[in-house]
Amino acid sequence: MFSAWKEEKAIATLVDEAQALAERLESAKPHVVDGYAASVRYWAVVFGAQGQNLHDLAGWKPKDAARFASAAQTRIAALRKARDYGPSDGLAVWLHTARAVGEPRIVPPVRAIWQHLLTAGPNAATMAADMVAEAGLTVGADLTGGGWTAPKGFDTDPA
Repeated sequence: MFSAWKEEKAIATLVDEAQALAERLESAKPHVVDGYAASVRYWAVVFGAQGQNLHDLAGWKPKDAARFASAAQTRIAALRKARDYGPSDGLAVWLHTARAVGEPRIVPPVRAIWQHLLTAGPNAATMAADMVAEAGLTVGADLTGGGWTAPKGFDTDPA
């Protein structure tokens, strides 16, 4: 019984974390949303170069998504320890997205996060391209504003 309560509490915490990010983005100034969107796009290119298509996270096996989430969480901690907040914020969006693959209750706030990111202005694509170039990676067409979409399963609001 305690185990079930503990698991439920952990899931509620994950939902609350995703909801807090969605609310932060909803009230954020446009340049902040642009920064998040640029970082999210950057990480999509980084992991794409490693053969992981983050836009297909919803189609990943839950154990693979959980493994990605664990690795992302470790990387976020290292980035934040180094006070590199921009990249860590973008990776946090992918972390929430991966968590939502295994827990449907996280999907609504994650979908809200993506809806806010899709409102980012053209500066997001430019910022992302700069980040990718600094990392020495090839910039793909997926960074452009018109070609950028939310991951499968998080691109529409069912409400």
